[in-house]
Amino acid sequence: MFDPVQVLAVGLSAFLLLLVLELVRRHLLGEDYAFIWISGAVILLALSTQRTALDRTAEWLGVRYGPALLLMLLGVFVFVALLFFSVIISRQRLQIERLIEDQALLEARLKDVEANDADSLGDDSSA
Repeated sequence: MFDPVQVLAVGLSAFLLLLVLELVRRHLLGEDYAFIWISGAVILLALSTQRTALDRTAEWLGVRYGPALLLMLLGVFVFVALLFFSVIISRQRLQIERLIEDQALLEARLKDVEANDADSLGDDSSA
C-alpha cells in the first residue's frame, strides 16, 4: 500500500543520512560528531521503513498515529544533540578563556623582558 507519509519519512531520513555522510566526506563535520547524526539518521530510516514496527511501538506507548511517534523521536534526538553540543561549546569556551588569560600573562612577561633588556642596554651604553 502506498502511504505518502511513509514515503516522505523514508525520503527525509535517507536525505539526512546522505547529507551527514557528505559533510563528513568534505571535512565540514568531524568524525567524532558525525556518529550522533549517523546514528540518528539510521534509526529514523529504520523506523520509517518498518511501518508495522513503528505502529506497534506507537500503540504500546499509547500514541494513536505512528508517524507522530517518529516526529516525537526526532524531537528527542534533536534535544539530545543540542544538549551534547552545548556541553562541547561550554567546554571550549572555558578553554578559550584560559588561553586568553595565558596569552595576556605571556604578553606581560614579554614586555617585562623587553623593558629589562632595554634598561640593560641603556646602562651598558652609558658606561
